[in-house]
Formats: sequence, C-alpha cells, structure tokens
Amino acid sequence: MGNDWNDPAGPGGEAAPLRGLEALTLGDLEALRLILGGGSVVDWMQLHLDSPGGPAGLLRTLELEPTQPIDAAYIDHVKREAIAYLKRNFGFAIPGPVARASLEELLWIAAGKGHRQVCACTVLKVVHIIHHLNGRELLFRLPVSDQDMFHLVEEKVYRVVGAMLSEGLPISELIGGRKNLDSTYTKLLSKPGATTTAVYDKLRFRVVTRTREQIMPVLLHLTERLFPFNYVVPGESTNTIFHFRSFCEAHPHLRRLVPGLQPTRDDDVGAGDNQFSAPSYRVIHFIADVPVRVPPQVMELAPPGSDALGPVVFVLVEFQILDAESEASNEAGDANHEAYKARQRQAVYSRLRLGPRGRG
Repeated sequence: MGNDWNDPAGPGGEAAPLRGLEALTLGDLEALRLILGGGSVVDWMQLHLDSPGGPAGLLRTLELEPTQPIDAAYIDHVKREAIAYLKRNFGFAIPGPVARASLEELLWIAAGKGHRQVCACTVLKVVHIIHHLNGRELLFRLPVSDQDMFHLVEEKVYRVVGAMLSEGLPISELIGGRKNLDSTYTKLLSKPGATTTAVYDKLRFRVVTRTREQIMPVLLHLTERLFPFNYVVPGESTNTIFHFRSFCEAHPHLRRLVPGLQPTRDDDVGAGDNQFSAPSYRVIHFIADVPVRVPPQVMELAPPGSDALGPVVFVLVEFQILDAESEASNEAGDANHEAYKARQRQAVYSRLRLGPRGRG
C-alpha cells in the first residue's frame, strides 16, 4: 500500500505521483466522502484547501484556465453575479476584501477562519450553482447532438485513463460504453417515474483497480484530472465496497484525519438502491456532471450572447469503480450482469402485462 505508482502529467502538464492512502489530506478525505456518500458542497461550512493542486488545479479540472483573459473575465463575471444575488435576495453584506478577491483568493479565504471565511464559503456556493446553470444553458443552446457531446467526453475519459494505464497506475481495466435504445426503454419502463430525466447512464464507464486499498487513491486522481468532486450529482451515489468510516479507522493515517471532517449527513453507506441488483453485488457507483470545454468551432455555432455563459458545458456520466476481487465476485452467480438484466426485463414485462399488480 505504498505511494510508489507513477503518474501522467496533471491538468497543467506537470508530473505528479498518484498519492497513496498515507498521503491523503483532510481535503482529499472530504472530497472522497462527498462522492461516496452522495453529498453536496452546498451543505459544507468549511473548505479544506490542502491538496497539491490548490485553487488553480480545481479550476483547471473545471476546464477553466485563470491565466487566460477570456476565462479570467468569465470567472470574475460569475463571482460578481453571485455577490449580486446574495445582496439582492438576502441583503447579505460582503466584506470589502472578500468582494474584491479573485476566485482563487476566495478559495483560500474559504479555507481560513472567521467571518470572512463564512462569507467566502457562501459566495462560492452560489458561484458553484451559477457556473453549473451556465454550462447547462450553453449545452441547451448549442446545435450539437448528444452523440457529439458523448464523443467529446469519451475522448477526455480515454485520454486521462489511458495515460494512467500507460504509466502503470494500478488500474487493471477500463470499460466504457453508451446505453443502447432498448436498454434505455427497459430502464424507463422499470422506473415508477418513467421520464428521460431519470436516465443518468446514457454514457458510462467502469474502472477496476487491482486492490481495494487502491480505490480511494485512484478515485481521487480522477477527480483531479477528469471531473471535479463538487460536480458529482448529490443523492446518486452507491457504495457497497466498504464502510467509509470503518475503512478510515483501519488505516492509522486516515484515522487521524477523521475527527477533522465537518458534520454532514450520515455517510454510513451499505446496500445499493437498485432493486434489480443481487444482495452480493459490490460496486462504488456515482453520477458526475463532467465538464467539457466547447471547441472554438462549435462555440461559433452558438446564438449571440452565449459567450456570457462561459466556454464549458456539463455532460452527465455514470462511473463505477471497484477492485478486481469484487469484479470477479460480481460475475459469479446472481450478481452478474446478465442475471441483473433478466430480473429487470421480467419486472418490465410483468408491469406491462399486469399494471400495478405486476410491480409486486
């Protein structure tokens, strides 16, 4: 369980090692718990900004480069919009140093203490929402199909994970794919609320690590290069691999960090919520809104005024991460994928033939 894996270049092009469990910081642990437990940064009262990448690394994971004039102007615009919202709706008084701070400086202030820290956290929560809505609105405006956007996401995922594989990081397998129409129909027909908004896994990837202890370092590495932890969809996480706190308590370094975790909702996760999965099925599953920087030639197709929305869109992607032993166990007996699909198809057939009686 050493920290001896090589690592490809990070978001800014610099080489950085994959950090083992003994090198994780309190901020890393907060981010991992958020993903595993399906929480939201809007509920956070403290930002632990102690990871190597710092504010610039987080912004680059969001596909924003604060040293570029266009991005810097957009980032400042979103920050000013957030402050205006707080003043307009709540009469929220923002201290001058906080109001004048750049977004990177706000992140540092939010990691401090006192009244300014509280104000900075509040502003950042609104920034988080505004930027997300801007990305969603831009995606709606662009005359680009889902398939074209999926292609951009796939390129990003295979580039990042492919580099990890080529550098010998502890990933034994990457499987990606798009849900076909029949699978989409079946999934919607199996849900009580049959709407397309309920389908998050049109694009999905499964990452398999060599051992269970490597799951958290690999997951953290992905949040630093592929999707930011704060854009994992709240309430959509399942973790049947390990109990988070018990796992931390079993590792001396993580055990020392646990008392510093801020209060949040219960993160003791257990059985999954998919009615068609076997009780023995083991996986970490979550939905991430993956940021994708819109290519200039595509941005030119956007309606006038779209520049104010920034250069980034968000695409929902399902991720599964598990260790090789859990994957092998899942393929045995009732936990395998074919058995899962058979149970789902039988439930849909019964519902179509028998209505509510068929859902018993």
